Amino acid sequence: MNKDTRLSGVLHVLLHLSQVSVPLTSEALANTMGTNPAVLRRTMAGLRNSGYVHAEKGHGGGWTLARPLAEITLLDVYAALGRPGLFAIGSRNAAPDCRVERAVNTALSDTMAQAEALFTERFGQVTLDTLLPASPTALSVHCH
Repeated sequence: MNKDTRLSGVLHVLLHLSQVSVPLTSEALANTMGTNPAVLRRTMAGLRNSGYVHAEKGHGGGWTLARPLAEITLLDVYAALGRPGLFAIGSRNAAPDCRVERAVNTALSDTMAQAEALFTERFGQVTLDTLLPASPTALSVHCH
């Protein structure tokens, strides 16, 4: 199963954006994520719509932060990405009248709901400024 790495990639991009004073193009940022500019723009759309980044078209345009990192939490970014699924575990629903299957599904869904609540609570406590390394790497020497 493929893992969804958009959250990790977008966090990476946001931290790089915080270290520059000029807009960065979709091409430059896509390179940091190891993807193409169209994918980057689609991924960043939720962040733009939520007011965390600005995008300017044309010569001298690009992406900039709309808010300081201290005002953006991991939960904010996760929500702006559409809250991608946290777990690959699903319930079997082959025999909905089976009491054993219902008991198993209830236990799984209750446990997953508790885990997601803990995850959400913790993500709401972490602001992006706390993720910056003490000596950041310049975008131009970045390896992905």
